[in-house]
Amino acid sequence: MLGWALSFSACGGRGKAFLPLPEGDTLALRHAENLTLVDYPAYSVAVLRNPWDTAQTLHTYVLVPRDRPLPDNLPEGGTVVRVPLAKALVYSSVHCGLLADLGVAASIGGVCDLRYIQLPALTAACERGEVADCGNSTNPDIERIVALHPDAILLSPFQGSNGYGRIGQLGIPLVECADYLETSALGRAEWMRFYGRLFGVAGRADSLFAAVEERYRGLKLRAALSSVSLSVFGDMKYGSTWYVPGGRSPMGQLYADACGRYVFADQPTSGSVPLTFEAVLDRAREADVWLIKYHRERDLTYETLAEEYAGYAEFGAFRRRHVYGCNTARVNFYEETPFHPDYLLSDLVQILHPELGGLDGLRYFCKLNEE
Repeated sequence: MLGWALSFSACGGRGKAFLPLPEGDTLALRHAENLTLVDYPAYSVAVLRNPWDTAQTLHTYVLVPRDRPLPDNLPEGGTVVRVPLAKALVYSSVHCGLLADLGVAASIGGVCDLRYIQLPALTAACERGEVADCGNSTNPDIERIVALHPDAILLSPFQGSNGYGRIGQLGIPLVECADYLETSALGRAEWMRFYGRLFGVAGRADSLFAAVEERYRGLKLRAALSSVSLSVFGDMKYGSTWYVPGGRSPMGQLYADACGRYVFADQPTSGSVPLTFEAVLDRAREADVWLIKYHRERDLTYETLAEEYAGYAEFGAFRRRHVYGCNTARVNFYEETPFHPDYLLSDLVQILHPELGGLDGLRYFCKLNEE
């Protein structure tokens, strides 16, 4: 444990402001609102803006190459992280998927919530004992984490979490993956440039993001040239509540960029809005298209959807058979779309503008079968 304490300041950069020095080269981030990256000759600095109080800093990281001695002039108040990370504990399947995409999956030393990870190579590595299963992310196995001795822990911050309990006391740098709090799909995807710098593949991450951005913009332009304009809504109720993405959320922005008329676009939030079934029905009763994400062993059908809740049959999209389902037990929706919003936008453009051709076919969604 002493080695960690000497090399890193695990919590020192949380909530502390950072004033960039004049010799730094600030990267021009085009979409991310809560991230700043500044390169210096001997290190890089990543500043994460607090998404819940944008006048404040969530965390500051000072990335120092592990093959160099620590510079004498490091900025104060930042968490020092030696890069590239060689063995990280990664809480989220989303970030595991990105690291695999960047070619650094071998740097994943441990994971949490293994049952939600649908990456065959990674789950096989866990079965062989090459990657540690550190338990549930809400109550991780501290002993396994200590035995793993990771270079850093990648986890997602939550408002009002009051810190990270025992995890925050281990002396291991905590990388707060706040990308999910961006208000645009490309804004979230651009965080891959930060993660690429953590794992020593900055050039690869920059190139991948440039390709994602270019394809996304091309799809957005194609949608804008279409003469078709369909209304759309998504998901289902959970218990008595139906959570709908706000108009300023990444999903709301995706609907807008696909030139779909999202029925809840006027909800002025970047998060989800809890509504009753009746409130959703009142707004979406005659919407043209209904998109449903679910995780089940068997694909959803019109018959099983109506059996689950009779009220679903009252939607016009149900009656006209314009319901599309995405079974996340069969496709890597959550692993891919946060950092490949172009994949999802392609699906949306094809569904909302069926007259357009020349695209790759649907990747995640498909029309529901009758039974």
